[in-house]
Amino acid sequence: MSVPIFPLPGVFFEPTMQAAVYTRFGPPEVIRVCTLVQPEPKADEIKVRIMATTVTAACTMMRRGDTLMARVVLGLFGPRQRFQVAGIEFAGTVEQVGSAVTQWGAGDRVFGFAGMNVGTYAQYHCLPISASVAPMPEHIDFAEAASLVDGPTTALYFLKDLARVKSGERVLIIGASGSVGGAAVQVARGLGAWVTGVCSTANLELVRQLGAHHVIDYTQQDFTRAEQRYDVIFDAVTKSTFAKCKACLAPKGRYLPTVLRVEDYLLMAFTKWFGNKRVICGMSVEKKEALGTVRELLRRGVLRPVIDRRYALREIAAAHRYVDTGRKKGNVVIDMKEA
Repeated sequence: MSVPIFPLPGVFFEPTMQAAVYTRFGPPEVIRVCTLVQPEPKADEIKVRIMATTVTAACTMMRRGDTLMARVVLGLFGPRQRFQVAGIEFAGTVEQVGSAVTQWGAGDRVFGFAGMNVGTYAQYHCLPISASVAPMPEHIDFAEAASLVDGPTTALYFLKDLARVKSGERVLIIGASGSVGGAAVQVARGLGAWVTGVCSTANLELVRQLGAHHVIDYTQQDFTRAEQRYDVIFDAVTKSTFAKCKACLAPKGRYLPTVLRVEDYLLMAFTKWFGNKRVICGMSVEKKEALGTVRELLRRGVLRPVIDRRYALREIAAAHRYVDTGRKKGNVVIDMKEA
């Protein structure tokens, strides 16, 4: 619920905004909507009026403080102040620019990725001009633009930049109905690959619609026991391992997990020099160039937004609760116009 601020007669108050805040790790209920003072841009920053953001699996992992690695970054016993307003992808309009900013102007429609400058669960957010921000694609709304940030750019990074998928190669995508996985189906198809998607029964038709040539229902079939071999296995939800997938990889095949695990880093170093099947890891952080590619793929009809549910900011805990179920299809969007 919101924490109201009541102005007192004769007292000047700075402009305020609504933001979703969490001060401890835990279930969705730790997030509450509060009234905060609006940030002011530094000389090299832009202030964005956030019109839409998303709840991703990464956002829920941050809220829970799931891993030791996450807590080293976010805070061991609770999120550090700079991370207490979460949110990593957004679409909105430039509200104000710093004195050193020349490439943006007030009113520009933008979309982008905040990365470690988290804070898009707020009506206003300041970002440096070096951040992953790009002009918003035309002919789509803010919610659709926000949904086309992290999923497609992550898919491009893993499939195009790391795996270097070639036309005609066979690509298997685990978690093919999620934000990253659904985008990966479309990106792999756009690269000319023969695409197999792995998902649950309820999402088979969606994954087909996104362009998969073949779909495997993991509740009915274990792809690791089939005879088919793949050039690339992209684990968009990191539910499998290289050990389980190795037999399914063709010679020179590549296994790519999205979540960084210590064992995968060790395997990446080992498989680079031994054997003919590789583990490739990485982290998609710098997305400015990829956002330009997303705009082009959208224009060509290779990529389309997939939105499962839309929530108002006041419903942020319910949105996190839904994403925690693991059943979302594509993206869950927060409409910041309805704070």
